[in-house]
Parts: sequence; C-alpha cells; structure tokens
Amino acid sequence: MRQQTVNAATTNHEIRDNPWLRSEVEMKSAVLCTVLVAAVSLAAQQQPAQQQPPAPPKPTNPTNLGSDANGNPLRLATKTGHVSNYDESKVKPYMLPDPLVMSNGTPVRDANAWRKRRAEILRLYETDIYGRIPAKTPAVKWQVTLAESPAGEGGAIKKRVTGTIGDAADAPRVNLTLNTPANAKGPVPLILLVSFGGQSGVPQDPPVAADILARGWGYATVLYTEIQPDRNNTFNQGVIGVTLGGQGERAADEWGAIGAWAWGVSRILDYLETEKLVNAKQVAVFGHSRLGKTALWASALDERVAAVYASCSGEMGAALARRDWGETVDDMAQNFPYWFAGNFQKFAGRWNDMPVDAHMLIALSAPRPVFVTGGTADQWADPVGMFKAQVAAGPVYRLLGKKDLGVSELPPLDTPLTNGDLGWHYHTGGHSATPADWKAFLEFLGKYFK
Repeated sequence: MRQQTVNAATTNHEIRDNPWLRSEVEMKSAVLCTVLVAAVSLAAQQQPAQQQPPAPPKPTNPTNLGSDANGNPLRLATKTGHVSNYDESKVKPYMLPDPLVMSNGTPVRDANAWRKRRAEILRLYETDIYGRIPAKTPAVKWQVTLAESPAGEGGAIKKRVTGTIGDAADAPRVNLTLNTPANAKGPVPLILLVSFGGQSGVPQDPPVAADILARGWGYATVLYTEIQPDRNNTFNQGVIGVTLGGQGERAADEWGAIGAWAWGVSRILDYLETEKLVNAKQVAVFGHSRLGKTALWASALDERVAAVYASCSGEMGAALARRDWGETVDDMAQNFPYWFAGNFQKFAGRWNDMPVDAHMLIALSAPRPVFVTGGTADQWADPVGMFKAQVAAGPVYRLLGKKDLGVSELPPLDTPLTNGDLGWHYHTGGHSATPADWKAFLEFLGKYFK
C-alpha cells in the first residue's frame, strides 16, 4: 500500500479532493482532541486549589468554639445557645439564696437552728443537684494486700488495702495506699487524696509528701474511677451498677458519679476507723477539679471529714453558679449529665431558679475548715466566683463561732489566706494544684492537725 504523509505543506484543496488524506487527517484530529481534553482534565484534577479554595473542615465538636483573645476556652451550650463569657461587664446581677434563712422564711439565729437549715440544704442538694445515695448500698470488705517496711528518706510505712464492693466474683475493687511516718508514736492525722491516675494509671504522691511526713502526718491515695467510672452510660458499672443490680437505670433524684465518688470517701473513712496507724478523727480530704467538687460533697455528707482542700473545683463546686463566667450550669448539664442527679437537667438556662449555690455547699462543712484554690490561667473554673462563694459562706462560720476569710475583696495574687477557718489561695498559673497551693494548705491545716 502506498504511504502518504500529511504535512504542513499539504493544501486544503488536496485534502478535500483526496479521500485517503481526508480520512487520515480526520482520524489524527480526533486523536489530538482526545489527548488535549485528557491533558486539560488531568491538569484540573492536579491543581484545583488554584481554581477554588477548599471548604473549611467541619469541626469535630460543634460546641467547641475555640478560644478568646486571652486563650480562655469558648463553648456553646446547644440547648440554650449560651456561649462562655469572660467579660465582667456582661455578668448579669444575681441574688444568692440566704443560707441563714429557712425555706419558710424563718431566720437562723443559732447553732441549733443551723442544724435544721443544714439538713434542709442537704436535702435540696440530694434532690436536685448531686442526687441522693440509695438507702441500701453494697458493703465494702477491706483487706491488706501490701505492707512495706520503712524505706528511703523520710522512713515511711507503706500499706495497700483493697476494698471489694459487694460479693460478686467480678465485684469492683478499690485500692487505697497509705503512707505514714515510721517514727510515729501513735495514730497520725491523714490527708486523703481522691486522685486521678498518673501516666502509669496509679495515683501520684502529692508534691509535698516529704513535708507531710516530716510534720508527723500521713497521706493516702485512691484512684477515683475504681469506685465509679468517669464516663457516660456506665450506671451498670462501679458501685452504682452493683447497687442497681447491673440494670443501669436510676431514679431522677438518685446519685450520679460525684455522689458515688463521695460515697467511696465515706467507705474509706469506715476502714480508717479500724486502722491503728491513723487518727480517724483527723482526716482531711483533697480533690482537684471534678474531684474538688467530690471533696466538698463528701464533707457535706459525712461529718467525719475533718477538713477539705478543694483545688480548682469550678462550676458546681466552689464557684458561684449564678455568676456567668467560664463554665456554666448549661455546660455541666450538657457535657457531664452523669455526674449529677437526673433532676439537675431542669436548671439549664434557669440558674437563678436553683434553690442552692456554691456558698451553701461550702457552708455544709461548717464549722470544719475548708481551703479553696484557683489559678489565673484557669478562668474556665471562675476563680473569682470561688472567692466570692467563700466570702458568702462566711456568715455561717461566724454564726458558729468560727473565723471567715477575714476579707471581702480579692487579695493580691499568690497571697494565701490561712488565718481563718475558711482558706484561700489564688495562684499564678493554670488548672492545677501547685506546690505553692499545697504549702499554703499545710500551713492552714497545721492549725488543726497537731
């Protein structure tokens, strides 16, 4: 077959009159068009950003709005539309319920009347906030599982005691670790730390452990999640699960996780009353953040708690709930419903309708000492609101012959108030129990633990 080449010199006339040339040209033109279309398509696929900016990624948590200019977290409460506030000019006026006036309007003028008012406030918290502990809960059986002789600097005796909640083979087990000075001549005061696990999942010693032992006191640690899990939809686990028979259904006024953790504190106090190394009448309870709320509630429920250290306990702890700053009732109801009674949900968006507030929670420990701390970089927990709650609890302490904070205006930063039966420290820093906080607390506690 004769080969012909189509080149640039071939005229349109020649192509038109030669069928073979016309066919080859049409074929090559089609191929060329196909190649050009494919090339354009590939280029478009490789460089879409030059044509149109990509859509922003959807937030993984639509309630997380980032932070304000000062780094404070901004959160959206979806039920009420409330967004976190950190502007004092936007804090609406509020009126606190009077802890020294009965619900029927009768003034509380002496210690006997306070006992009645205290019981009334306690019932309000049980019904609407933390929930009541059921009348029948499982027994806890304690057994020593580790005992060590003095070792290392300071000469501490270490003992681990395991408590089994209920009788089932797979019953929850709570591990309590005791550290007491080896040279003690008798039972010693103790600080009980209701604790988060460290990196290894084991509660860490306080940063002032050596100082505690040097004072002739002891300290103990317990991992709070061994009492009750810190997750939603786990009422079929922990002590609540044992109490409910594994059903996971509770009444609207029954305990949530904070109530369960506080119940655990009481069961530890039961054991400490049998422990020869410890003076069970001098046991202080420490908790940080959600466990600061737990420490306050445990002390309200159990007057065997001799003193409280509530570190950065924030909303529904030591911070006034009616004060719109940082975390709010709305955030709590949305994000941690399992911490509280089911009835707590009704106060989302209705903070002023609550029959109680943080100053009353603090006052439930009166006349026993309460120490509260906050941090400058932890505005989410409203340090100023915690200070104001301490001030507002003062009249109850004065009524019972005790000393309040001694001031009503916020003191300078890093200046502990430890002279009264209410103590306070506002540290420079974030959401933590700092060594300076602990040092101030030991000075505060030293007035009571001799």
